[in-house]
Amino acid sequence: MAGEIPNLVASARTGTGKGAARQARRDNMVPGVVYGGGVDPLAIEVPFNELLKRLKAGRFLSTLFNLQVEGQEDVRVICRDVQRDVVKDLPIHFDLMRLRRTSKINLFIPVEFINEDAAPGIKRGGMLTVVRPEVELVVTAGDIPEKITVDLSGLQIGDTVTISSVDLPTGAKPTIDRDFVIANIAAPKGLGSDDADEPDAAEASETVDEVADE
Repeated sequence: MAGEIPNLVASARTGTGKGAARQARRDNMVPGVVYGGGVDPLAIEVPFNELLKRLKAGRFLSTLFNLQVEGQEDVRVICRDVQRDVVKDLPIHFDLMRLRRTSKINLFIPVEFINEDAAPGIKRGGMLTVVRPEVELVVTAGDIPEKITVDLSGLQIGDTVTISSVDLPTGAKPTIDRDFVIANIAAPKGLGSDDADEPDAAEASETVDEVADE
């Protein structure tokens, strides 16, 4: 289970419709709505600066939040849409969806690398090159893994760790429907090709481009 789910503090809005939304923006708030979960939608608002800070931090639409609204029970939500001003590109409205424990969602899960001291390639001076420090997985809201663990034991210089070689948490699967690189053991500078089978420059470039294109 994920170690810590960030809180998103909001206030309930007393009015709905365009007029109420405009008033919220004049008060330096961003109006939003929470829907789903088998209950009525709830009109809310959050401080503009707080929402903008979270948007700038990245992956706002793929982060699970614990929504806190005074007078309401805390509920887990995920953002499904952020509407922006067409000229200023600033947030003007957002939609949150309540999640049941059985809901399937896409989240970025951090990757942890263990047993570096048991990797012969690293002992010989090889460098662990991390291509993906996080991997986006389809997970169940009630059973979100804290991390993906990659065991580096036995890896040699030139070896590559792909998603297919990693034991994923039960019920989780990658959002990318193909094998992809998570990390590799790169040869240290000065190590000749006779000492290790290094991936050529084109292959390394392809790996980097692969991540950039996704």
